[in-house]
Amino acid sequence: MKRLFLPLVLLGVGQQIACAAKPNTVLQDLKEAQAALAAANYPRAFDLYRREADHNPLAQFTLGVFYQQGWGRARDPVVACDWFQKAAQRRVPTAEHFWGDCLAQGIGRSVDIPAALDWYGKAAADGHLLSLCSAGDYYIQGKGVARDVARGLALCTQAAQANSAPAMLKLAHYYRDGVDVPQDLALARRCFQNAAALGNVEAQYNLGVMLAQGEGGEPDLNNALFWLETAASAGYAPAYLPTAVLYSNASVQKETGVLAPAHLAKIYLWTSAAKARSDKPEERAEAEKIEAQVLTVMPASWRPDLDKQVFAHLAKYSK
Repeated sequence: MKRLFLPLVLLGVGQQIACAAKPNTVLQDLKEAQAALAAANYPRAFDLYRREADHNPLAQFTLGVFYQQGWGRARDPVVACDWFQKAAQRRVPTAEHFWGDCLAQGIGRSVDIPAALDWYGKAAADGHLLSLCSAGDYYIQGKGVARDVARGLALCTQAAQANSAPAMLKLAHYYRDGVDVPQDLALARRCFQNAAALGNVEAQYNLGVMLAQGEGGEPDLNNALFWLETAASAGYAPAYLPTAVLYSNASVQKETGVLAPAHLAKIYLWTSAAKARSDKPEERAEAEKIEAQVLTVMPASWRPDLDKQVFAHLAKYSK
């Protein structure tokens, strides 16, 4: 599963050290280090975290992330796992999860799926709910343990029912794709809906696609457009072109025979964003085709202001 790490935030791990002694002190001791990390001053941040690592579990965890992500140094998964083990033994939930990954993948040590499952369980008990889905994957696939699809789904469902949007997203993909798990498009759509309502942009995009295509229920183009544009507005690039397509398929105005001005502007905005961000030639070509059609009816005087909006959006959500 792809992970995104942001300086300073660190997956909210500061709030997850409730099990460690004196969590406020743990964070206070790292205030300067966190500031350096937020400023992307990786050499100084590393030195400050290392200075605290002998007694601070969050520092141990963060040093693991330095080596895992290659922040200011070469990636070294083995060293990262060594730090995650230290922090996991001090009950940092995300470290418990990552240490489980290290054991499951055999990074710098032999593969040990049962031990990994044990650590996923500890991480989930300490608040890292998505660990239940990671454990569930192994039961669903029968990897390192006896295959038990029902048990695997039950574990991930437990996390979803505890309001974990990533768990809801995981379940939705299982039920939509029908790989290792019986396909259930209606249930997939509900899972995407639940995660979308919690602000998960990937779920918002997938829900919009299912609503537009009538997968798992009747088509609903209005709601499809709402969710796709919600994801697009949050910078989720795969939603740009589908949003433009739905606007381009809207009904024309009876009095003019063309789309409403607001729709023309939206199509231009989202096709421009799609052209800028898509890494698929066929998507860029489709965006250019739709944009060319819009430009035959959209006043040229609109373009400077719309281009500024596109630039501001792309700058805000730059990679």
